[in-house]
Amino acid sequence: MDKDRKLCRYDRVRGQLAGLLVKTHDPQARMATVAALLYHKFGHYFWCGFYRLVGGELVVGPYQGPLACQVLAKNTGVCWEAIRRGGTVIVPDVHKFPGHIACDSRSLSEIVVPIRDDQGAIVAVLDVDSDKLDQFDEADARSLEKIVEMLKS
Repeated sequence: MDKDRKLCRYDRVRGQLAGLLVKTHDPQARMATVAALLYHKFGHYFWCGFYRLVGGELVVGPYQGPLACQVLAKNTGVCWEAIRRGGTVIVPDVHKFPGHIACDSRSLSEIVVPIRDDQGAIVAVLDVDSDKLDQFDEADARSLEKIVEMLKS
């Protein structure tokens, strides 16, 4: 998908989410809505969901796609790297990422976006995988960052 088309689709998704996320303030319901809408609107999304920081562990939250790891090994993989960096991580080829956690061997590329609470602390991450190489870029990063900001409202 070319960049302009992708950005237009993300804009439409944000518009849909704006109407949907006002219906509840429950964080699990809001995450479930975001995961479902993103997963079904982007054909290159193989897995889309959340990992929540619970007691110092990354525990799977709402998601769409094949079975996920329930708890991610501490301080390894792309999700923990996004937390360490405090920012979005794009991985064009997960097999070249040191310490990648393979919950599903079909995953080939990944993007992870940290989610912060109102005080700025990271409380979760949005994790999106593709079964194709090099599927995520800065357009995805900026768009997904805007979408996770909507979870605060």
